[in-house]
Amino acid sequence: MAERSTAAVDVADNSGDDPLTAKADGTTADGAAEAQDARGTSAHTTDGEQGTDEQPSFTTPELHSGHKLARRYRLEECVTRLDGFSSWRAVDEKLRRAVGVHVLPADHPRARSVLAAARSAALLGDPRFVQVLDAVEENDLVYVVHEWLPDATELTTLLAAGPLEPYDAYQLVSQVSQAMAAAHREGLAHLRLTPSAVLRTSTGQYRIRGLAVNAALRGIREDRPQLTDTEAIGALLYAALTQRWPYENDAHGLSGLPKGVGLIAPDQVRAGVHRGLSELAMRALANDGATASRQEPACTTPDELAKAVAAMPRIRPPEPVFSTPPPEFQRTTYQQGSYGRPTPHSGAGVTQPVIVPPPPLQSRTGRALKWTVSALLIAALGLGSWQIADRLLEQDQQTSDPGITQPTPGETGDEKAEKPAKPLDIAGAQEFMPGGSGIKTNLVPLAVDGQEGTAWITPKYEGYANFGNLPYRKQGSGIIVDLGGVRDVSGVVVHMYRGGQKAQVLAAAEGASGASALADFSQRLTELKTVGSMLEVPLDKPVRTQFLLVHITELPPEGSGFRGGISEIRVLG
Repeated sequence: MAERSTAAVDVADNSGDDPLTAKADGTTADGAAEAQDARGTSAHTTDGEQGTDEQPSFTTPELHSGHKLARRYRLEECVTRLDGFSSWRAVDEKLRRAVGVHVLPADHPRARSVLAAARSAALLGDPRFVQVLDAVEENDLVYVVHEWLPDATELTTLLAAGPLEPYDAYQLVSQVSQAMAAAHREGLAHLRLTPSAVLRTSTGQYRIRGLAVNAALRGIREDRPQLTDTEAIGALLYAALTQRWPYENDAHGLSGLPKGVGLIAPDQVRAGVHRGLSELAMRALANDGATASRQEPACTTPDELAKAVAAMPRIRPPEPVFSTPPPEFQRTTYQQGSYGRPTPHSGAGVTQPVIVPPPPLQSRTGRALKWTVSALLIAALGLGSWQIADRLLEQDQQTSDPGITQPTPGETGDEKAEKPAKPLDIAGAQEFMPGGSGIKTNLVPLAVDGQEGTAWITPKYEGYANFGNLPYRKQGSGIIVDLGGVRDVSGVVVHMYRGGQKAQVLAAAEGASGASALADFSQRLTELKTVGSMLEVPLDKPVRTQFLLVHITELPPEGSGFRGGISEIRVLG
């Protein structure tokens, strides 16, 4: 999801693995009011509360940030509060990971159906769905715990940037239809398959959240669940191709179709739409008579839609786009030790590399000059050889004299030559997550890939440099480096994403088998201070460790907020 303009901005990069994201006015970003579906028609409910003025008979629990469920799940941020239930981003303190939690009173009219739906979805165990981890009734509360995907992005966010490419839209309808076909074979339906219920991971896999549970939370019931889910997939494909919602009402951040014109094919809404995918979307939107004028039959189940996708000619991914090639190599002259870099001279400007023109065609005079120079070079080499031999004889005589002590190899006079430090291999890296939830875990490999042009970058935080002053970011963030075993570390070089970050470098004790908490890093290699674009840590005495932490506690300003990160970490030994 897009980054929020509140202090809890890094929650946005978790793609909100709860069913909805609350707007500022208290409504939700899941389309229109929750009591209606995307087309503005009333949803079917199991408790008959729609359209009545009766007050709910259940007691809404008073929950707050920091509240713990089962002495394990610590609630962090309320994402949705609606119709007697609430959805939270939380931390599983036992497994030290972020999770999502739906909470409602045990006497809520839908509590039993929510528990049953959650337990049925948990038994499915299909990795194409966001997994239900726990479903519990305890202390007058019913709560459902599910996965939190830090590297996933809502389809709503993807569509806000524009229509999807044909290959991405093809993958969307293919993966979602196959997943829902598998769910329906086990007797499970979704019934709330909106753009906010579909997530795309950093690897391009689409995952579906809220199977059966989202509908149970809202009391939605359908007589033809397969047709409902198939039409919902068709609406997702339609939106992916056109960036429009295929009904008259605006929903999910998308504009609806013009009123009074009915449902028109995607390739008539937007130029350049793939004809086969346009046809497929119309076949899936069967309830609206979309296929009445077409030869292909309508798809009324996810399985039929999945087979129709498989029967299409496969859409291949676009060719990779390469950056502009570097300029043609130019031969330059070098001074000894400069390695092609300009050498400054006192009182003069920087000497620029001199382009050597190609040699001219040789004439007879040129060939004679060539042989003359060659002869002189041979003579010079011969003279040098005699001088070297004479020097070696002198050294041999000095060695044979017992009164003369020769320096040992690798020593110059009384001082031993220093052994140059070499980069150590980095076996792995992970984000420092003291609060149990990550920020940009999918970008961590970019901080140790050997390229300074890539980086692990934080989201933009508003209001405060200390990661938005969020309670679960009190210890900041950073990168933990694993050397694969205990090594002698003689230095660390960190290229920061930008200067002005408050950072330090810490090392775990030699015998540490794992290190993830701040207390695990007992060896302080630098003081906590504001650093520039590079943090260099030379050590007078090597430190033996397997784990290093580049710890960031404050971020530099960027526009109206604060953002930082790490471009590259090198460990020397």
